Amino acid sequence: MTDDDNSIPAMFSLYEKPFGKSWQEWTTEWWQWFLSIPKENHPAYDDTGEKWAINQDDPDVLFLAGTTAGKVERTIIIPPGRAILFPVINYATSYSEDPGLKTEDEMILHAKSNIDDIVKKEANIDGASLLISDKHRVQSPPFDFSFPTNNIYGVKGGSTRGVGDGYWIFLKPLSLGKHNIRTSGSCLSGRIQIDVSVNLIVNG
Repeated sequence: MTDDDNSIPAMFSLYEKPFGKSWQEWTTEWWQWFLSIPKENHPAYDDTGEKWAINQDDPDVLFLAGTTAGKVERTIIIPPGRAILFPVINYATSYSEDPGLKTEDEMILHAKSNIDDIVKKEANIDGASLLISDKHRVQSPPFDFSFPTNNIYGVKGGSTRGVGDGYWIFLKPLSLGKHNIRTSGSCLSGRIQIDVSVNLIVNG
């Protein structure tokens, strides 16, 4: 089954500009959101789904976090009428995380090499499997952000600059009721393995 199948919820293509912004712009905003949340409130460390709404202020798009490692299942209740951006599997780095990277080009190549190493990238929405390919891959350009003091990567807090790369899905607003999103992925070495299941309830 492919993502052209009619049973899969409608999605934005990589060539569209959802709500007037490119995928590069949206994924940059996702990274800035993801990296700025303190560890104690971070949705990537949430085993239930209760923290998904942290700092979610955009009226048109909501972000879903994956996990930094391992398997997790969450249940969240979301409002209707909002598109959903989330990663299948992704990677970001910054000058704070890797001081050995001295230029933006070095950061871009470092992020790219990590995503080039991905051997498994799978997604299933409402029981329909998607074929994840380069048409789902987005390289987020260099962006500024600020790590909180207690951040998920354990680096020094403060302003820095980073880049991101990865495979993404951008769903158009879902119908009312229950939905399920499952994403999984791993790298060649097996060092990175993730499996995320999100039970979505769109409640109007």
